[in-house]
Amino acid sequence: MSKVGIVMGSDSDLPVMAKAAEILEELGVEYEMTIISAHREPDVFFAYARSPEEKGFKVIIAGAGMAAHLPGMCAAIFPMPVLGIPMHTTSLGGRDSLYSIVQMPSGIPVATVAINGGANAGLLAAKILATSDEALLGRLKEYSRKMKEQVEAKDARLQEIGYREYLA
Repeated sequence: MSKVGIVMGSDSDLPVMAKAAEILEELGVEYEMTIISAHREPDVFFAYARSPEEKGFKVIIAGAGMAAHLPGMCAAIFPMPVLGIPMHTTSLGGRDSLYSIVQMPSGIPVATVAINGGANAGLLAAKILATSDEALLGRLKEYSRKMKEQVEAKDARLQEIGYREYLA
């Protein structure tokens, strides 16, 4: 089975990265989660970024805040897709992270989701893998069907009880 590497620069990123892991688990996608600081332990980072193919990774999800070099550096070394998750920061609200990840130079793309967009990163990784995995594609279709049913149920409740009671 295809694997996804989930890497973050700090354990403070774990609540957001866990959302990616939860989606992958729900969809039956194998992953490995790691904390590596590209700045504080560059030797460990370079070893990690050179090894994903050996581990069977097809996609890396990398989350980082502030300077947010981890996703871009992964993309510079790993030849397959890298999905960046910019983390919300107290100083600039995550815009610093977003700009750092999304403004990659030509030739080093990083697919970037919203600030703190862990769930969407997990879904995007699964969708990439589903291009060559029919069973996973079926699970993604089922996931979408369930989301549609949830919205329909919410609307049915709104229509039944009205907005005032719905909000109460």
